[in-house]
Amino acid sequence: MKAIVLDISISKQRCQLLIDGVSVFESPVSTALNGAGERKNSGCTPRGHHVIRACIGAGQPINTVFVGRRPTGEIYNDALGQQFPERDWILTRILWLSGLELGKNRLANVDTMQRYIYIHGCPDSLLMGVPLSHGCIRMHNQDLLALFDKVKAGTRVFIHE
Repeated sequence: MKAIVLDISISKQRCQLLIDGVSVFESPVSTALNGAGERKNSGCTPRGHHVIRACIGAGQPINTVFVGRRPTGEIYNDALGQQFPERDWILTRILWLSGLELGKNRLANVDTMQRYIYIHGCPDSLLMGVPLSHGCIRMHNQDLLALFDKVKAGTRVFIHE
């Protein structure tokens, strides 16, 4: 059985998919503007060992807009972005994370899943390699599509500084 881990570095703003220690995918990401942290309502990206709880959006068109993990029927474009400039866009696909470490990123006030922490697409005009999110891990849409096809629910994710 192959060891598959998605490694996310907050300090490098990069993710790498490792299979048996060999990188098979790498991409820039954008983690939280507020830095690393596990507390509910902190706006921080949680650290530690996680698992992909659900892979959402298979078969949806690129730039599909999601709210509450459901497609809205909208397809993101510049005009929509200008119409709703303050919206935190969740686009294309969602990898919903769940913490594995009791008291660190699972249960109580530090539960990654209950915080709705995702790896998700965002407008391609947003910068990668710079922390700007509200806690989630953002990716450009083409990168997310490539990653989405390589992972499944149950894939381990390690987020570190």
